[in-house]
Amino acid sequence: MVLYARELSDEEAEQLRYWLEGRDPDLKHRARVVMLSGQGYRIPEIGDMVGAHPANLRKWIHRFNREGCSGLISARSGGAKPRFTDEQKRRIVALAETRPRDLGLNFTRWTLHRLAEQAEKQQIVDRISHEYVRQILLSAECSYRDRNEQKLQA
Repeated sequence: MVLYARELSDEEAEQLRYWLEGRDPDLKHRARVVMLSGQGYRIPEIGDMVGAHPANLRKWIHRFNREGCSGLISARSGGAKPRFTDEQKRRIVALAETRPRDLGLNFTRWTLHRLAEQAEKQQIVDRISHEYVRQILLSAECSYRDRNEQKLQA
């Protein structure tokens, strides 16, 4: 079965032309797909023109046919949900800035592994890798990192 974009209203055609001239590459691509389909091009032809997979083209044409231009706007997921809250990260940084001896521990310097282990023992987090501790400290640019950058080797 051949799939084409339905007939465009004047408002939809205007919106698609606006997107074609805009800066958002995703909307520009989707507008072009719908416009080409509306001009009678078939999905394999459109795929060759825009360098896209037919399944992806079908998805956007179906969404346009169902929802109009608003169907071409895709909410960004923003990636994976944060693993830890800002409060947990702040507490890990604070832990790193605390002397181990002040916590009753029998060593004088933190390693990433020891920080991860202690964050779990103090129930700041359920689980954390030493690599993620490193990333938290680097992003926080904490004074601990500045004093002990070379000592934070895994």
